Amino acid sequence: MAVEETLVLVKPDGVARGLTGEILRRIEAKGYSLVDIKLLEPSRELLAAHYEEHFGKPFYEPLVEFMESGPVVAIRIAGNRVIEGFRALAGTTDPTTAAPGTIRGDLGRDWGLKVQQNLVHGSDSPESAARELALWF
Repeated sequence: MAVEETLVLVKPDGVARGLTGEILRRIEAKGYSLVDIKLLEPSRELLAAHYEEHFGKPFYEPLVEFMESGPVVAIRIAGNRVIEGFRALAGTTDPTTAAPGTIRGDLGRDWGLKVQQNLVHGSDSPESAARELALWF
């Protein structure tokens, strides 16, 4: 089976809370390889390209503002079925209902804000991974 690559973002809430190391530890413990990593403050242009499918939706502007609010760690990881595997490791989008043992289930919480701060992003398909990796790396 071919090795896949995917994009993982540690969002501003994860960076601010000092959880990047724990998130990386879980990725490596799962057996995935870190291919590239960088800390950056994403531009509005980068975020507009990344979230283009959500443009015009009510949550778009609050999401972009949140992602601009602080540093983000962009990570390229590789492994067998890594896209599916990382999304399972991350847990469901809502940290309140994410299963224990997942990044969001163990480390995330609902802050009662207008945009969900759920620590991480992971590409949802091979096509999204290719597009997002090209944007971020």
